[in-house]
Amino acid sequence: MKAYDSKITEDRIYKLWQESGYFNPDNLPSAKQKKSKSYAIHLPPPNITGSLHMGHALNATISDILIRYHRMRGETVVWFPGTDHAGIAAQNVVEKNLKKEGINKWDLGREKFVEKIWEWKNKYGNIIIEQLKKLGASCDWSRLRFTMDADYADWVKKAFIHYYEKGLIFRGRRTINWCPRCGTSLSDLEVDYKEEDAKLYFIQYGPFVLATVRPETKFGDTALAVHPDDKRYKKYIGKEIEIEILDVAGSLDTPAKTKSKIIVVADSVVDPQFGTGVIKVTPAHDITDYEISQRHNLPMKQVIDERGRMNENAGKYAGMKVIEAREKIVADLKATGLLLKEEPYKHNIAVCYRCNTPIEPLPSPQWFVKMEGLAKKALEAVKSGKVKIIPENFEKAYFSWLENIRDWTISRQIWWGHQLPVYFCKLEAEAQSAKRKAQNDLKDFVVAMAKPKQCPYCKECEMEQSPDVLDTWFSSALWPFAGLSEVDLKKFYPSNVLITARDIINLWVGRMIFSGLEFIGSEPFPEVLIHGTILTKEGKRMSKSLGTGIDPLGLIEKYGADATRFGIIWQAMGNQDIRWDETAVMAGKKFANKLWNIARFVLQKTDESLPVGDMNQNANDEKLLPEDKEILEKLEKTKKIVEEEINQYQFGHALHVLYDFIWHDFADKYIEISKKREGQEINKVLFKALTESLKLLHPFMPFITEEIHQHINKESLLMISQW
Repeated sequence: MKAYDSKITEDRIYKLWQESGYFNPDNLPSAKQKKSKSYAIHLPPPNITGSLHMGHALNATISDILIRYHRMRGETVVWFPGTDHAGIAAQNVVEKNLKKEGINKWDLGREKFVEKIWEWKNKYGNIIIEQLKKLGASCDWSRLRFTMDADYADWVKKAFIHYYEKGLIFRGRRTINWCPRCGTSLSDLEVDYKEEDAKLYFIQYGPFVLATVRPETKFGDTALAVHPDDKRYKKYIGKEIEIEILDVAGSLDTPAKTKSKIIVVADSVVDPQFGTGVIKVTPAHDITDYEISQRHNLPMKQVIDERGRMNENAGKYAGMKVIEAREKIVADLKATGLLLKEEPYKHNIAVCYRCNTPIEPLPSPQWFVKMEGLAKKALEAVKSGKVKIIPENFEKAYFSWLENIRDWTISRQIWWGHQLPVYFCKLEAEAQSAKRKAQNDLKDFVVAMAKPKQCPYCKECEMEQSPDVLDTWFSSALWPFAGLSEVDLKKFYPSNVLITARDIINLWVGRMIFSGLEFIGSEPFPEVLIHGTILTKEGKRMSKSLGTGIDPLGLIEKYGADATRFGIIWQAMGNQDIRWDETAVMAGKKFANKLWNIARFVLQKTDESLPVGDMNQNANDEKLLPEDKEILEKLEKTKKIVEEEINQYQFGHALHVLYDFIWHDFADKYIEISKKREGQEINKVLFKALTESLKLLHPFMPFITEEIHQHINKESLLMISQW
C-alpha cells in the first residue's frame, strides 16, 4: 500500500460504487428478501441555479451517513435525488445572462425565453448533482427527478385541480406582497426583513397627529384607526372628521392644501403605544391595513403601481419612484405646515427573498389557497406525535406560523414554472375586461388538465391559458410523492426522515405534511431532523457577497472529501449551529493518514501469518492476553455507542467516540503492544479491530474506508458489508 492520495482515489472509488449498481435499491441483496425493511430519504431538491455550499454539504453528509448505515444493516435503502426549477431565481439568472448578450426577454417572447431557460438548465442545471457526487453522496441517480419533469408536472396540475374542485383554491383581488424588480407577487414566507434607518413623520390629520414611515401612501388613506379601548380617542370612533391634506392638483412647484373627510374606526390591531396611537389605514398598500378594511368595509385606493412608481391617483406626483415621491411629499408637508416633526426610527422593511428589493404591498388579482383546514392537518400531525420535529424547540416556530396563517398566494407573474391549468374565454375576456378589472369575480375560465376543445362560454374562441405560473413552493410541497413510480410510492412512502435547515420549516416542511395528508392520506415522514447552520468563526451568517462563504469544493480539492465530511460532522454537536473552523478538516486529513498507516501496518503484519480463510475467524479466547480482551471489549462498547448515537442523530458524538477508539485505544495502545508480539491470535485481533473499525467509520469517511477494504478483499464492497 502506497501513501494515501485522496485526489487519485476518490473519483475511482465513486465510479466503482456507481458501476456496482448498489445505489439503486432494486440491486441490493436485501431487495430479494421479502421481509427486508425499506429505508428512504428524499434529498431537499437544490435549485438548478445553485452550486454546492456548506449548508448543502452538511445536509448531504448527514443524509449519506444514515443511508450508508442503513444499507449496511441489510435494509433496502434508497436516497431519492432531484433538483428544483426555482422559478424566480432561474428566470433572473437567465435574464441576466441574456442581457450580457444584448438580448431582452420581451424581444424573445415567452415561448423562446422558456426555451432559453431549458437550454441553460440542460447545460448548468445539474452542476450541483455532480458536486454532490464529489462529496460521496450515494443517491440513486437513476431515480433523479426534476420538478418540471412531465410526470411531476402532471402531479402539480392534479393538485391544483383537486384543491380548486374542493373549493380550496380561489381567485380574488387582495393586497399582496409585490416585488417591483421581479414583477411578481410573493407569499408571506418569501419575504425577508432587513433593518433600516428611517424617519418617523408626525403629520396633522384634523384633530389628530399621527406617525408614519410612509407619507407617500397618504393619498391612498381611506380611514384612520385607533384601539377600541384608547380613552383619548373614544369620542371620534365611527365618526367622519374633516382634515386638511396636500392638494395633488396644480404645479409641483407650489405646494397647497385642500380639505377632505375621513372616517375613524376602532380596531384591536392598533398599538396605542406606537406614535400617537392613531394610524392611517391604506388598504391598497399595507396587508394589515387591508385586513382592517375587510373588517370595517372600507374602500381601497391604489396610488403606487407595479413598477414601484406613483400612479394617476397621486396627481402631480404621478410617475415618481416611491423614494423620490417621499422626499417631495415630505418637503410639501413641511411647506404647508402639515408636517409637525420627524424623528430617527429603526425598523424592519420587507424585501424580496430573491433580489432584496423592497416589497410594495399592492392590490392584485391573484390565486389563493384557503389555508385554515390544511393548516389544522399540519398542526395535528405534529401535536399528535405522528410527525416528530427534532430538536423539539423548533416546533414553536412551526406552530406559530400555522396558528396565525393567512391564505397562500400561489400565482406568480413570471414565465418560468408550472403554468396554471386555467383557461380563459378570449371573447368574454375582451368584452368584459373593464368589468373584470373592477369586480374580479367573473367566471370566464375553466380549470382543466388540458385546453378544452370548445370554449363553454362563447362556443367560438380558442381558450387562452392563464399566463401566471405557480409558486415554486406549491410544486416542491409535493416532493415526497410527485414523480415517484407506483412501485416506489407503495414501497418507500412515507420516507423515514426529512433532513433540512430551520429556515424552510414553514416554506417547505409544513406544506409537505399537509400535502401528504391531502393527496396520499398519511404523513410523508415520521421525523423531521433540523440540522444546525454553519456560521463564520465569528458566529455570523456566511455570505458570498461579503466574502465570508466557504466553498466545500475548495475544501475537497485541498483536503479530500473524507476530511471535509469529517470536519463538518466533527463540529456538528447536538444539532447546534456550527462556528466554522477549518482546523477540523485538517484534523480529518490527519486522521485519514493515521487510518491508512494503521491499515498498512495491520495488513503487512497479518498478510504472511493469516491464511485468507482464517482472517475473519475470531481469536481463541483461551489464548488471548488481557490487552487483547481489553481492545475487543472496547471495540464492542464503541460499536454499541456509535449505533446508539447514529440512531439518535448525534453524528458528531458518534464520530468523536470512533476517533478516540481508532486513534488512541487501537493505534496508540494496542498496535504499539502488538509490535512486540507475534502469533496468529494477536493478528486475528488486529485484523478484527481494523475491519470492524472500517465498517463503523464507513458512513462518515466512505472513500478511504472502501479503498482499504479493496486492499483486503477486491471481491466485495464495504458499502454493502454487514454492519
